Amino acid sequence: MNRNINLTLLLILPVLAFVACEQRKAAEQGKAAEQRKAVEQEKAGSNQELTTRADAWKTFSNVAIPDSLVLPEDRAAYLVTRYWDNFDFSDTTYIHTPEVTEQAFVNYLSILPYTGKETAEASITAMLTRTIAEDATGRMYPYFLNLYRGYLYDPNSPMRNDEFYIPVAEYITGNPVNDLSTKERARFDLSVMLKNRQGTVAADFGYITAAGVRGTLHKLNKDYTIVYFHNPDCTACEEAASFMNNSSLLNHLQKSGKLDILALYADDDLEVWNRYRNRLPSLWISARDEPHIIRDKAVYELRAMPTLYLLDKNKKVLLKDIDAAVVEAYFAN
Repeated sequence: MNRNINLTLLLILPVLAFVACEQRKAAEQGKAAEQRKAVEQEKAGSNQELTTRADAWKTFSNVAIPDSLVLPEDRAAYLVTRYWDNFDFSDTTYIHTPEVTEQAFVNYLSILPYTGKETAEASITAMLTRTIAEDATGRMYPYFLNLYRGYLYDPNSPMRNDEFYIPVAEYITGNPVNDLSTKERARFDLSVMLKNRQGTVAADFGYITAAGVRGTLHKLNKDYTIVYFHNPDCTACEEAASFMNNSSLLNHLQKSGKLDILALYADDDLEVWNRYRNRLPSLWISARDEPHIIRDKAVYELRAMPTLYLLDKNKKVLLKDIDAAVVEAYFAN
């Protein structure tokens, strides 16, 4: 995952994509023409230099959305379905221009949440099929597979999203073009993502609080439950805990009896937990995994700390492995 890729576009891309596709396309084409003319005028250099300059001409042309499509969801569906129409998957030099190709990929991922699940999955599948069919060298397909995994599956990616990576992993396991090791990794990834998947009932587990009170997840009876898996010496955990503790919205939901926050320590270093347990907010349920079901039976896959789940009253998973700010935004909307 290229750290130079502009993730701030996630906030503005939908507006740009829906309102100014034609203007941006014209501007990109004009810029490309100017670059091409300048390179041609230089008339010198080795083949390697010319290749480098040719790469500089690369641009990504967005499709034009018909003016007849007015509703945002319709415009998003049109754009997602046809996003890659103007991209040449047979041109492997795009692999060497991440500022074009990877940036376009990031922009594509940022549009997916604005459309329906079936539309997003169909678009992803069609795109992967084109990488195989149109590139005789076999380089584009693994290149994009790495991008998908890096952005959607890596626990440290701000764009991680199991629901969008599941169709990628399913595509890998079902396509004979993939070697055995690639398929095995995809199968493992699927087993992780399908565990406590969004829309399913979260697995139950027992816990014991700092005060010695035993309980289970499913016996919590508030309208909502945030399960906050954490480690005491985790900087990102401290940031997430501070955010939730300072959220007036989450505090209001707790005080009004609508929300439980279960802060669960799933490791077995009791000395560390005993030093830390009383530092958590008094409104939270500070507990540890007992009798070590999470750790020993892996009923939850904790790829990174912290890991947050938002559950409804029936313990159905509403949000999985998300940032604290996303939880707050769920209630704000």
